[in-house]
Amino acid sequence: MNAALPLSAIPSGMADETHFPVVIIGAGPTGLALANLLGQQGIRTLVVERSTNTVGEPRAVTIDDESLRTVQATGLIGEVLPQVVQGYGVHYYSWRNKEFARIEPQSQEYGFPKRNAFRQQLLVGQLRDGLQRFAHTAIWFGHELVQFRDEGEDGQAVHLQLHHAGETKHISCQWLVACDGGRSPVREQLGIKLTGSTYDEKWLIVDLLERDSAFRHTRTYCDPARPAIRLPGPQGTLRYEFMLHPGEDPDQVLDEANVRAWIRARNPADAELAIARKVVYAFHARVAERWQSGRVFLAGDAAHLTPPFAGQGMNSGVRDAANLAWKLAAVVRGDMAPSLLASYAQERKPHAWSLIRMAVRIGTFMQPKSVLAAMLTQGALKLCSLYRPVRDYVLHLKFKPKPRFFEGFFVSGEHADALVPAGQLLPQPQVELPGGAHVPLDDMLGHGFVWLGLADAPLPTAFHLPCRTLRVLAQQDDFLPAADGVDAVLRDVDGVLERILRSAGARALLLRPDRYVLAYLGCAGTPDQQRLQPLTPYFNQPTTTLESAA
Repeated sequence: MNAALPLSAIPSGMADETHFPVVIIGAGPTGLALANLLGQQGIRTLVVERSTNTVGEPRAVTIDDESLRTVQATGLIGEVLPQVVQGYGVHYYSWRNKEFARIEPQSQEYGFPKRNAFRQQLLVGQLRDGLQRFAHTAIWFGHELVQFRDEGEDGQAVHLQLHHAGETKHISCQWLVACDGGRSPVREQLGIKLTGSTYDEKWLIVDLLERDSAFRHTRTYCDPARPAIRLPGPQGTLRYEFMLHPGEDPDQVLDEANVRAWIRARNPADAELAIARKVVYAFHARVAERWQSGRVFLAGDAAHLTPPFAGQGMNSGVRDAANLAWKLAAVVRGDMAPSLLASYAQERKPHAWSLIRMAVRIGTFMQPKSVLAAMLTQGALKLCSLYRPVRDYVLHLKFKPKPRFFEGFFVSGEHADALVPAGQLLPQPQVELPGGAHVPLDDMLGHGFVWLGLADAPLPTAFHLPCRTLRVLAQQDDFLPAADGVDAVLRDVDGVLERILRSAGARALLLRPDRYVLAYLGCAGTPDQQRLQPLTPYFNQPTTTLESAA
């Protein structure tokens, strides 16, 4: 798999390899997640990667619940989850090497634990191989994008010049997505600047193999003498991260004897393990000024660079993919107007920046500049932890910004006090099927829009949106034969969905393909058709009525 994944299963002569609806530059987690989601939507997609294969080295080591939910949407969760250590926490140690705080979130609001350890090279390999399920997707390895030309707002294509094996190829696409990393050549050609800051601090990253300690949680050493992190991973792997002080020579720091000495100071047994990789990184907190230029989009590290202290860099890229995939698919199919794509940056940029700010705050806490600063910050947190609401706020990771939009493609301004306002990611509880089987909610949602209604909600008829219809039974209600126009009936096992709907004063909701709440329906006051009227400009067929779509 080091040349190209062909458009297999398409007879010779039928596959046009010079034009694609979507071309993605970069076969990292963001690009491959996007390609798999587009594959699920039936969109013909090409991934262009200048390397001869996906990355073979460990990079990101933390995958969160939202990203695992996106992997679930790709249909690959069964392959990915066995390679993930689910549900680890973080233990914080003071400048005296005494534990003073823990974060061990237990809830699974979105269907998976909030913090999980993984190996990026395994995930990207699984996403790469997952594309072979689709006859309409391809990866061209060993192909480098030399330049591109967007014909502008009135044009119908982006023209790309690729270099491969000493030859030049010319292809075109309707939409180009740059997932080509923090030094994105596409972003550079577009002249889009990054705003934010570059950290002066550099960190030494060391990946080790065959650890013999079964301790599963991360240890963070908030020690001004040498801030450090110890992160156990799957298959006996282990990562150490050490902050470098100003003036320290990265080449000298990488000396193996020095590396092992720093590890030995934290855990003598770890210092004897085999070293798989050691590298010095500079961390950034930056975001692109624009995420769209005509028919070209930025995603992942090309759009934002996040310090690693919150483990959100790669996860933010996967969120980009989940947001952009269904919108591109809807526009390519002609179901929705291209103006919908403007909501990608409108929704994603503020949330990505909020996570960058969170990472910066955590980094400041982890990197005290003096013993006095360490004593003050760590003592304050220990004192606050005596107050249960504060302890729970920290322990259950409630300080992490919610996956919520404040403007974009949803009906805004209503139900702001609901448990899940419109524009926020819907939780994924377990639901019961007729016959007693319990399954995650998303397994029943499909890949498009969904109408989710209580037993007393009238079936939808008032809006131009083909969608799947799911009837939700309360905990105490029994299954009855499904009415015409209902695709499935589910019992709300823990009452999660009913509580959400009741809190909004609604009997039903519309769900976007990325599992965000589009609108609440069946509310007192404004009729549904009038409430949904602001969304009509985004649809290319405004006269179509809402209908069931299996």
